Amino acid sequence: MTDPGGGGPRPRGAWWREAAVTATAFVLCLLGGVVQVDDTLAPPSAVAYVVAVMSCAVLPARHRAPVAALAGTTGVGVLVQPVGLLLSPLSMAPAVFAAYSCTLAARTERRAAGAVSLSAAVLLAAATPLSGGLSWQDASRMASVAVFPLMAGVLGHSVRNRRAYLAAVEERVRRAEESREREARRRVAEERVRIARELHDLVAHQITLANAQATVAAHFFDTRPEQTRKSLGELVETTGHALDELRATVGLLRQSGDPAAPAEPAPGLARLPALLETFRRAGLAVTLRQEGTARPLPPGVDLTAYRIVQEALTNVAKHAGAGSARVVLGWSCARVTITVADDGPGAPGGPAAGPGAGPDRPPGYGLIGMRERATAVGGQLSAGSRPDGGFLVSAHLPLPPAKDTP
Repeated sequence: MTDPGGGGPRPRGAWWREAAVTATAFVLCLLGGVVQVDDTLAPPSAVAYVVAVMSCAVLPARHRAPVAALAGTTGVGVLVQPVGLLLSPLSMAPAVFAAYSCTLAARTERRAAGAVSLSAAVLLAAATPLSGGLSWQDASRMASVAVFPLMAGVLGHSVRNRRAYLAAVEERVRRAEESREREARRRVAEERVRIARELHDLVAHQITLANAQATVAAHFFDTRPEQTRKSLGELVETTGHALDELRATVGLLRQSGDPAAPAEPAPGLARLPALLETFRRAGLAVTLRQEGTARPLPPGVDLTAYRIVQEALTNVAKHAGAGSARVVLGWSCARVTITVADDGPGAPGGPAAGPGAGPDRPPGYGLIGMRERATAVGGQLSAGSRPDGGFLVSAHLPLPPAKDTP
């Protein structure tokens, strides 16, 4: 029935409601003119019609100017008794409607309460007989004339609080929905980055090995057919492993309704000997040394350690021009340290710079991916040229506290 905003255009249905409210107030106010001062009933006089019209004329403005509408209806009510009519709750119907709208549309609760209370006090004073004794009928009429606007104000206050509560609930629901959508988008982006990193490490490693094996086969094609046959067999095996891992990784992108495919467990340090053997078959002499007592790793840290060794050795095979590399795993109570060193020249185009990097070209993503992996599990990674030649990649990954064992 009301529009608290009051500033913009009102819907088409609001005009019909406004007309119904105004007509109801007019009929009630006119019925108040039926009761005469001597408590007899008579048809409403012309003065009663004029009072009803004047009182209801300001009602349509109660949404845009609620205080002014309340003041206008109250002022007309003050004139009821001087013109010979009886001031009763029926004749004060327009003021009751205006009090309700004033409480509902006022900017502050204090302003609404003050306006409604002042209106009720004015109407109480106007209903007080100026002469003669005060009968119980007069007292009850005076009380009802003052109480009805106050009751309308209390009702408007309750409706206003309920609307504010519902608006706050809707706002919280909307913000919660937006937060869920943002969280879903963030998780999707993180998953895409993780899958892209997996694909980069997988493709770079397997393609490097396949390229090295194909180079060996081409080199010994005429002079050493047996070596060529062996290299081609290893090439077939390497590409087969690459396809299997690629299929398992891309399988993560399947939709929920797609047929399930067997997924291979994520690699870890337990598969490190097999990884080093693939590099040895490609012509890179790799040694492995462990310092301290090895401990089981969480799946995320285990996969990160494996991928860091894989990517570091792949960079050595592609860029360093080295003939050998050393992998050292250092175990302590709080962390595992992974060190990959080679004996290459350690030029700016080496592993630190990434594939195809040069003085005027941006670095690749191999070293960036290793550093992101280490940071994702709470570790650190550093890389740089060694003083005595070659390149060094060192990663420190955290370990969970060791459980007490008997």
